[in-house]
Amino acid sequence: MNLPSSKEIVEDMAFFDDWEQRYQYIIDLGKSIPPIDESLKTDKNRVRGCQSSVWLVSTERDGKLQFQADSDAVIVNGLLALVMAVFNDKTKDHILDFDINGYFKELDLERHITPTRGNGLHAIVAKIQTLAKTKT
Repeated sequence: MNLPSSKEIVEDMAFFDDWEQRYQYIIDLGKSIPPIDESLKTDKNRVRGCQSSVWLVSTERDGKLQFQADSDAVIVNGLLALVMAVFNDKTKDHILDFDINGYFKELDLERHITPTRGNGLHAIVAKIQTLAKTKT
């Protein structure tokens, strides 16, 4: 997964004049997330609380968590990319300590997505944080 850093995403989003351009940027980010194998799209890996189908799988290597994520909706894949830019290949302490609400506020994201998408976004973050808490 080759994503810009969260700081670069905030800077990139500020560059665009309107939300139509920002949505397209988010969708384009989502295209950089490789789809997960169909065998991983199980009920166990499904994120509850999302309007769309979302699957999230984690592995740990060298004290860092790697995530694979996928959705059946292009905008949700973009939202997954925003989250992966913050959490993928990071330590559990980073994941648990990062101010994700501050990041979303910097992006002015929640004012521009539907409440249902916002709830799903928080469900994704909650699942990632839960996975981080359960890692040794």
